[in-house]
Amino acid sequence: MNLCDVKTIKQIMAMFSLNFRKEFGQNFLTNVSVVEDIADNCCDDSESTILEIGPGIGSLTRELAVRYKRVIAVEIDHGLIPVLKYTLGEFSNVTVINQDVMKTDLSELLAPYFERGKVSVCANLPYYITTPILMKLLESGLPFEYITVMIQSEVADRLCVAPGGKNCGAITSVLNYYGKPERLFRVGAHNFVPSPKVESSVVRIKLHGEKPYQPLDEATFFRTVRAAFEQRRKTLPNALSAVFGELTKEEITEIVTSCGHAADIRGEKLNVAEFSQLSDALYRSIKKKVE
Repeated sequence: MNLCDVKTIKQIMAMFSLNFRKEFGQNFLTNVSVVEDIADNCCDDSESTILEIGPGIGSLTRELAVRYKRVIAVEIDHGLIPVLKYTLGEFSNVTVINQDVMKTDLSELLAPYFERGKVSVCANLPYYITTPILMKLLESGLPFEYITVMIQSEVADRLCVAPGGKNCGAITSVLNYYGKPERLFRVGAHNFVPSPKVESSVVRIKLHGEKPYQPLDEATFFRTVRAAFEQRRKTLPNALSAVFGELTKEEITEIVTSCGHAADIRGEKLNVAEFSQLSDALYRSIKKKVE
């Protein structure tokens, strides 16, 4: 069954009286090589469990099932569940769950699989919800080995730029705190049906087994990063002052300069280690005031 063949895709959709749903970002891959490349690069261990988000009609799911021990596929569209039973019927190592991954308790869902070995994530993410899903995965605290996602190329540019680079954003620093992202390859719009209006890229994130940066208070670290980019045209002291009301602008400026930065530096210039150092200084100053 070639689920990347346009004719086959349309026949299956017609068979189950379905239409492509824009609200779920349904753009199905029509290039077998792309699907195989994503599956091949999902992780290194064939004994792994793969959490797939948004299996669609199951083209990538089938390739994952051939390569890895088990696949847990979470699909939000209840209309695709009968389709997946049809297209994946031959695979006993695939479990399909009809849920919204943003409302799913991943710890509860995946606990039995983490007990058995490694777990990685693979997903063709809808463009409109890329960042929320990534953040849910990262903030879950679950020890995923890899997160491999196909996303809009413009978003991939921000994820894979070196911290402190021109296109760096809050998501860049947060992502590098949790792991190391790399762009594997680009996927043109002509490789989908319906064709999206943007180009896509496949990005793989290797999660840190042990984070190289250990801020004193993780909440303050994330608060610092987000504050720095919320008003990125402002200098770092001004941007932080808008969020850290516990400290005066003068105190924040002094903290920034004590960390070795110019008073007029902008947040986009800092890397993860520097954000960690800065957040520690802010945390100490706030704690000292409270005490």
